[in-house]
Amino acid sequence: MKTFLTILLSLIIFSTAASASNNSIHLLKINGSINPTTYDYLKKGIQRAEQSEARAVIIELNTPGGLLQSTRDIVTEFLNAKVPVVVYVSPAGSRAASAGVFITLAANFAVMAPGTNIGAAHPVSTQGEMDSVMSGKVTNDAAAFIRTISEKRQRNIAWAENAVRNSVSITETEALKEHVIDFIAPSLNALLDSLDGKKVIIENDTLTLATKNVTVENKEMGWQHKLLDTLSDPNISYILFLIGIYGLFFELYNPGSIFPGVAGAISIILALYSMQTLSINYAGLALIVVGIILFILEIKITSYGLLSIGGVISLFFGSIMLFQSEGDIEFVRVSLSVVIPLVIGTALFFFFVIGAGVRAQSRKVTTGESAIIGSEALTLTKLNPKGKVQLQGETWSAESLSGDIEKNVNVIVTEIQGLLLKVKK
Repeated sequence: MKTFLTILLSLIIFSTAASASNNSIHLLKINGSINPTTYDYLKKGIQRAEQSEARAVIIELNTPGGLLQSTRDIVTEFLNAKVPVVVYVSPAGSRAASAGVFITLAANFAVMAPGTNIGAAHPVSTQGEMDSVMSGKVTNDAAAFIRTISEKRQRNIAWAENAVRNSVSITETEALKEHVIDFIAPSLNALLDSLDGKKVIIENDTLTLATKNVTVENKEMGWQHKLLDTLSDPNISYILFLIGIYGLFFELYNPGSIFPGVAGAISIILALYSMQTLSINYAGLALIVVGIILFILEIKITSYGLLSIGGVISLFFGSIMLFQSEGDIEFVRVSLSVVIPLVIGTALFFFFVIGAGVRAQSRKVTTGESAIIGSEALTLTKLNPKGKVQLQGETWSAESLSGDIEKNVNVIVTEIQGLLLKVKK
């Protein structure tokens, strides 16, 4: 009897735990560009949902696009997920543009809120104009990619390919008519009501969703993901890179300052991490380095402003090219509102701050023996050849190197031996 009660109690506890674990839906939110941090956040979110046996994962999406490799990684996670994945383009005013099209179509259920749009997924080259061969390769690859997704999820293949090849974009009502999405939901509660009873195939098994009276668990980005996502912003990466350069130059011109060097090194490391999550145009990076070299040369060489003009031009074009890379789904670049002030600030920095430091270092020494040699003194007595002179308000013993010198005559110090000055007319 005791054994039977123990087994019964265990079954009750197990049943309760299973019910609790199966009565939740995980909500993830993407509001920004698609990058490696976005992929890591979604990947871990799906894994947590699978481990807790959540009924589904809902991804609230609003994105202008992002990087091709990160998009491919996210689509792979969606297609192989062991839990139903729902992409909900929301709230009103949101969009699933460029990379967002691929992500939305890859979900088990694609849903949009009223006042949203989807489309414009044509690949963009950001290293200047691609030649026709390369442009064709990139476009064909993206078109094949989106056809595969649409076929897998039984969506409108023709429209999906048109979104890639011709950058078409449509509203939520048009998307529903074109069989691009499954339905329109004005709110999360409406979405859950619409999902209830829907069938979905997961690993060759047909599941029926039960989404009424479920607990929605909001799984927002942790501080680590938020920090990495911020660093993945090309504007932040660009600013960190320039701050790092400033700090290192301050340290080089003022050895032992410590703080500028430490701050510069940390900023450079963070910038390099950020650049690893973005597609770098090395021609742009080289132009930035050349621009800074030209500013330094302007301090050392008199070019009547020509080197400075070259530095400004090089830094400006390098900045706007820095994060431009072939094959990305979305155009990734530094904002002009960030570039222009920083280019001007960098020019002023090198003209005034570093320039003042260089001029201070090249100034004539005003103390010690080196400061005395070459100075002018006045004879207090006749030098025949020795006598007394006055130098900088002090009386010195002096010896003439140019014959006898009368009293009250200006002489030049040419050498100093202990406390004896060697002078000449």
